[in-house]
Amino acid sequence: MIGVVNKFFVTSIFMWAAPVAILYGFNHKLLPGSTQLSPESMTLWSGILAVISVNVVIGLYIYLAMKEPSDKHEPDPKFLADAKASMNQLRPGEADRSKQE
Repeated sequence: MIGVVNKFFVTSIFMWAAPVAILYGFNHKLLPGSTQLSPESMTLWSGILAVISVNVVIGLYIYLAMKEPSDKHEPDPKFLADAKASMNQLRPGEADRSKQE
């Protein structure tokens, strides 16, 4: 469980930091080729790359979640027992319907 929460926090930080770093790099002409762009093109490309970076981070998080072993997570036995007991309980009025059929 701790590993899942850590992955969530790390990807959340990257979802915030990657677009800000890209925008900062374009605005301060730190990225190669950004010095030759007009201000309108620089704004357009920095925005497009920032959005793409967020989508890449989301895709990476989905990939990591899919690789998480499913057999490692076992449901709580008390929760399962309570769920089965609640499924077997008759609701008010259900007995009347079964007698009519």
